[in-house]
Amino acid sequence: QVQVVESGGGLVQAGGSLRLSCAASRRSFDIYAMAWFRQAPGKEREFVAGVYWKIGVRNYADSVKGRFTVSQDNAKSAGILQMNNLKPEDTAVYYCAAAATSGSVREPSTYAYWGQGTQVTVSS
Repeated sequence: QVQVVESGGGLVQAGGSLRLSCAASRRSFDIYAMAWFRQAPGKEREFVAGVYWKIGVRNYADSVKGRFTVSQDNAKSAGILQMNNLKPEDTAVYYCAAAATSGSVREPSTYAYWGQGTQVTVSS
């Protein structure tokens, strides 16, 4: 069984930065894609950013383009989401997800393994 472990998150003022980390518990895990989703109170879970692991192609939601960057550490089976110029509307619980089978990086149904979620709060 693969576990996805997240770290990072917290409280930051608008304009600030945060860094989220995500690692698969089994390094031999053959990752197809890794992504972050977020869910704000009263809203549906939405795609934020993700990467097709083997080819390194990245996808971003329009709302975070130019502010968020996703990177990968193949040796550690870990991903990083660097979030800059944060806005109050970025406030949400952020979830990391990992997939071993093919699918769209933007679709939650692609992912079999999910982290527990980490709170990101941006104050105005």
